[in-house]
Amino acid sequence: MVVVNTTNHGGQHAHLVDALAAADPSVRLRAALAVGTRPDPQLTDALIDRCAVEPDFFVRDMLTWALCRLPAEITVPRLIRELGSDGSQARSQALHTLSKIGDPIAWPEVSALVHVQDDEVARSAWRAAVALVPAGDEGALAADLATELGRGELQMQLSLSRALTGLGEAVLPVLDAAGTSPNPRVRAHADATKQLWHDPDGGFALSHELAKRVAAIGPDA
Repeated sequence: MVVVNTTNHGGQHAHLVDALAAADPSVRLRAALAVGTRPDPQLTDALIDRCAVEPDFFVRDMLTWALCRLPAEITVPRLIRELGSDGSQARSQALHTLSKIGDPIAWPEVSALVHVQDDEVARSAWRAAVALVPAGDEGALAADLATELGRGELQMQLSLSRALTGLGEAVLPVLDAAGTSPNPRVRAHADATKQLWHDPDGGFALSHELAKRVAAIGPDA
């Protein structure tokens, strides 16, 4: 557990920093809301540090909102540095927050993480890369992400499918090419992703179909 040092964040904010680390998640949630309501750049590090260890989804979401309320020129460089952290959650949350801020300056560092071995970081990187990809580079990103087709189990594959469909029509020729792969898992994943592209509301049906295909093919195909 990382303990935030309140002395590093200014004495006037010590009570908020302490509240961000309170045992009660409702207290932490209210503290994150208070910080976002009255954004102060001096609390940037406290928010990012808390993102790295916060166990509650709703509190993490509020922390991200609070960070998005701060000037991007302050938060984005700090979040980019967080991408080099040893902690999986620290990197995942930094990627998530960068995708919400939408500053293209983070694109090189974000796109460099789409093939990391850590599944949670990779999933966050896929979503962030789609959010930040420069106009005109969607096809190149689609081709890069397509090399991950067939990776992992159902939820991992669904995450990649959703990221790929977020790239619009640029992904279709990439999926057509992947559909001819000698690897049956890649072919099945590419076909399921194409179905999702044509029917974005069919995610539930896709999950069952893809689950059956993955189970039938097996992990070592």
